[in-house]
Amino acid sequence: MTDFTDHGPNPYIVNIEDATVANDKFRSTLWTGKKLQLTVMSIPVGGDIGLEVHSDTDQFLRLEQGRGRVQMGPSKDNLTFDEEVSDDWVILVPKGSWHNITNIGDESMKVYSIYAPPQHAHGTVHDTQADQDH
Repeated sequence: MTDFTDHGPNPYIVNIEDATVANDKFRSTLWTGKKLQLTVMSIPVGGDIGLEVHSDTDQFLRLEQGRGRVQMGPSKDNLTFDEEVSDDWVILVPKGSWHNITNIGDESMKVYSIYAPPQHAHGTVHDTQADQDH
């Protein structure tokens, strides 16, 4: 059983596939350090992570379950990169790149994400996408 609390910056190990698939929250931070952060996400059918840009953070995302449409580009109105991904695919988002991932499958899309440096406050839990705006 995975403990979905933020264990950083203490030493921590986790079966990332099991934790990612078991997570039912939109976003939960599992580990936050000074220069790196690990989160797990569950995106419902038809949902997305939300169009966003990180001005000083590179991002690594891996799909453990589901199918997604990845869009990236230099501005929110110019998403020139458009590709589909599925289980075991990795998405690398350079800092300053607008991006979104939409669940185009028929099951929840389970994703884990590594930010460098951290993007969210230590211990962040968003039950739903709407919670991230509050």
